[in-house]
Amino acid sequence: MNRKTHPDVARSLAFAIVSSSNAPALLLDEDLTVIAASTSFYRAFALDPQNVAGQPLFKLGAGEWDVPQLRSLLGATLSGQARIEAYEMDLKGDAAPRRLVLNAQKLDYGDAEQVRLLLTISDVTEARISEKLRDDLLHEKEILLQELQHRVANSLQIIASVLMQSARRVQSEETRTHLRDAHNRVMSIATVQQQLAASRLGDVELRGYFTQLCKSLGASMIHDHDRVSLDVTGDDSSVKADVSVSLGLIVTELVINALKHAFPGDRGGKILVDYRSRGEDWKLSVSDDGVGTPETLAVAKPGLGTSIVAALANQLDATVGTEGGHPGTAVSIVHTASTSYRKGALPGDINSKTDRRESSGAR
Repeated sequence: MNRKTHPDVARSLAFAIVSSSNAPALLLDEDLTVIAASTSFYRAFALDPQNVAGQPLFKLGAGEWDVPQLRSLLGATLSGQARIEAYEMDLKGDAAPRRLVLNAQKLDYGDAEQVRLLLTISDVTEARISEKLRDDLLHEKEILLQELQHRVANSLQIIASVLMQSARRVQSEETRTHLRDAHNRVMSIATVQQQLAASRLGDVELRGYFTQLCKSLGASMIHDHDRVSLDVTGDDSSVKADVSVSLGLIVTELVINALKHAFPGDRGGKILVDYRSRGEDWKLSVSDDGVGTPETLAVAKPGLGTSIVAALANQLDATVGTEGGHPGTAVSIVHTASTSYRKGALPGDINSKTDRRESSGAR
């Protein structure tokens, strides 16, 4: 059937479609008078069909449809200059305002003298309320998270302070050493927590992260910065926040180990933290130019720090290796896409040289 030669049939079909539409819909003429409305429209807006058909759109109900911007957009649509797509407006009647999404298009009957406009309406009030509630909850969660992070940071500082005060009071040098180690670990965790809080919404840039971490470690453990230096090098790699935490704890353990044992007496030197990646392959290394590791200590029993490094490397599916730096020692954590970590390996199986400092107390 050619609709251009049968405009009356096309109009009748449009009338029937609008009337039976499940979504609220109106068929309007060139004067924006209602020709037909869907049953769902009457039901959605509690209007009597007798008070709708033949009435101008802007006089429906109590006149709440008479919105200047809507009037302008519908006029432009009738003239073919525009088309309303997902236009949102508030319908303000006697009850609470309703948020509506409107779509309108000019219908082509093949009869230039019979202009018709199809207006469809969606009520998104409940959806917008839900969105606002969700946004409010997210904002509240953000505030609570900030408060929690603030309290965690304060608690870590208090714990670190108590540990250091205890270290000053005890008589046993061994106990004092353990308390200082605990203090340094707590301070490093505090730094990790601060970095994680600052970058929780995105990836962590490692060079800046390690630099901040090493500044914290150096401030608490290096008494003469002219004698011992702690530097960070690397590329512009970034990783997920949870991965950065593991890498940060590894750096903490290896740097603490080097600061404790690489430079005995008045010996000075340099510790270097370096991280580089290419695709899925990456390498983290902590090296020093200190006294190195005597071969007789190669089979020493693993210490706490070594076990921590081994466990964290295992989580990252990486391997741990140690070699002499000529002078000094270099510990590397390496991950490759082609070679997976030996899942069943025990911390002592990785490389016993990594634990030579803690277990011996000397190089």
